[in-house]
Amino acid sequence: MDINIFIQEFIAASNAYDTKGYLEKWHKNAVLDDPSVGKVFKGHAGIRNYFESYFIGYKTQTQLVRLNIISDNEAHIEVEFTGDFPEGKIGGIFDLTFKEEKIANAKADLL
Repeated sequence: MDINIFIQEFIAASNAYDTKGYLEKWHKNAVLDDPSVGKVFKGHAGIRNYFESYFIGYKTQTQLVRLNIISDNEAHIEVEFTGDFPEGKIGGIFDLTFKEEKIANAKADLL
């Protein structure tokens, strides 16, 4: 798996509000912990709720700032979010662990 290409495709699906394409990047049993919203989202149903609420709902666009590939199955990304939320623009991070070429675990937060 080429993590750089994966992340580019992940962000492109997000920015296109492509729910199906976005969910295809996540393992069916994925867990996303986002302290900035105070919730943990589990499986595709939870991830869909997260995506529809915080990305589609706020018209969020994501720009990659930095990608740090830690290992064959771990990456840390820093991003900049813009959208219809009070700040208008804010930094964020995702710490990702991959399994079977999909995101298995993610910790997301705002900077």
